[in-house]
Amino acid sequence: MKKVFFPFIIAVVALITSCSDKEDAKVALEGITLSKSSVNLQKTGTETLTVSFFPENASDKELEWNTDKSEVATVAGGVITAVGTGYATITVKSKADATLVQECLVQVMSGETKTVGVAGTALTNVEGTWDMGTTVNVVGHILIPTGKSLTIEEGCQVIFAEQNDGICIVADGNLYVRGTEENRVLFSVAEPKRTINNAFAGLWGGIVVGAACKEVLVDYAIIEYTGGQITTASPLLQRYHFKIASGEAMHTFLGGNPTDGKVVVTNSVLRYANDNHFYLFGGKWIISHNTMIAGGETGGDNIAPKAACEMDICYNLIFAPNTNGFKLSSATNPPAIAQSLYRAYNNTIVNAGWRRNGDKGGGIYVEKDALASVFNNLMINCKFLSQTPGGSSLPDLNSKIDYNFYYSSTKTSSLPRDNNMTAYASWQTPNANYIHTPTTLTYGGTEYSFVVDANAVKSASAGDKSPNFVQYDVNAVALDEIEYNNNWDFHVQSGSPVLTGALSTFTGTMTGLFVTSGLSVGGKTYTSPAPAARFGAFGTK
Repeated sequence: MKKVFFPFIIAVVALITSCSDKEDAKVALEGITLSKSSVNLQKTGTETLTVSFFPENASDKELEWNTDKSEVATVAGGVITAVGTGYATITVKSKADATLVQECLVQVMSGETKTVGVAGTALTNVEGTWDMGTTVNVVGHILIPTGKSLTIEEGCQVIFAEQNDGICIVADGNLYVRGTEENRVLFSVAEPKRTINNAFAGLWGGIVVGAACKEVLVDYAIIEYTGGQITTASPLLQRYHFKIASGEAMHTFLGGNPTDGKVVVTNSVLRYANDNHFYLFGGKWIISHNTMIAGGETGGDNIAPKAACEMDICYNLIFAPNTNGFKLSSATNPPAIAQSLYRAYNNTIVNAGWRRNGDKGGGIYVEKDALASVFNNLMINCKFLSQTPGGSSLPDLNSKIDYNFYYSSTKTSSLPRDNNMTAYASWQTPNANYIHTPTTLTYGGTEYSFVVDANAVKSASAGDKSPNFVQYDVNAVALDEIEYNNNWDFHVQSGSPVLTGALSTFTGTMTGLFVTSGLSVGGKTYTSPAPAARFGAFGTK
């Protein structure tokens, strides 16, 4: 028995030892990484992701692939296939250890090109959705009919043909422009035409907000080279309640619904307009966090609303408007139905008024029964201080125009009328037709002691109280320059004088109209940003 049993024991021990050695040889997987964390594809396009393992000699390398939106992109064995426009998240994880997970964000653009409109004066109806990344060539006036909607998704390029009456998008229905910071929606002309020499050529018309339009959203867009001339054949002449005439230039935005229209324009770039960027009649508006460049060639104000508007204008950067940054009015144009209410705060306006050879405008202007609160704005090298006219053009004297900051550099104007004048010198000789000192006036049967900017901060001489921008030389840029440098940065450095002395208590009329209630547009409520206790659109970084 001993001779038989002893070899058996040895064999069992050998077997156990052999199994133990195999277990010791198995190498655990500790981590995985993907070859890409994001992928951009056109429809039907493919991309192959590869996985790296740590350690490389891990024993179990089995993976599980998934997509959260199979209607946008599918995945099999690391091969992504684009199906429809939008975003999808591709996930890969270890089958051996479900905690080892990696993700890749997939963006699918349509890559399609379409043509809309008919050359001539007819309006072509459009509605529905222009998918992400679509290029739309507009060859004639287009109309969103009453009760319909057009949605333009991120990454779309809307390219307008040149036509002698300025092609327009006319919104009698609703318009939703849904760009993103990474993929803005572009409204422009053919690429060879996008030159500084065409800044005021008015190569297409603009966006018309019709009297029946209920909602407009423009978020993360670039809108450029607008202001085409209105001709006698223009389809706009007979359709709308606002004042337009043959021979006038269109505006980047024209019109408004005086009854219940709501418009939000935010996070966008509006540049190179032959006339105003905004010329409005009616509706509730939030205009915030935009950059507006070179509005108007021989006249025009950057934002020029009229009767029946309720509007917050805040946190915008306005560079080189021909005349005023804002001209806020309640001027009547049929049908005049309501006084306009404005709140304009925390805007930065640079070099306003120096391209107009005359006494008219160059800052902020409030007139004709408008009830406005204008505060905590920063005006750099603007030709004039904030102004209101006297006589029959008085604003509502309950308006508050105060706590604004005015800086003048030593830079001088090149216009003959200005005779090498700095902004500071221009401030010292205000036009007698405007109110600058405490004045007793009668408005609506009540006497008011009215004054503009009683608590303003101003340069005491040219060069005094420099705002100390992060990247903008106030003494290097010509006052009539229109070309914007994307490297400029209008944030201020620590210790800048614009960080102190501003209004800091925001109650009553000295706050935004829509800070709390907001405007519901496209199924989302947009609120105006609350005022900040500093001057201008940008604080420190």
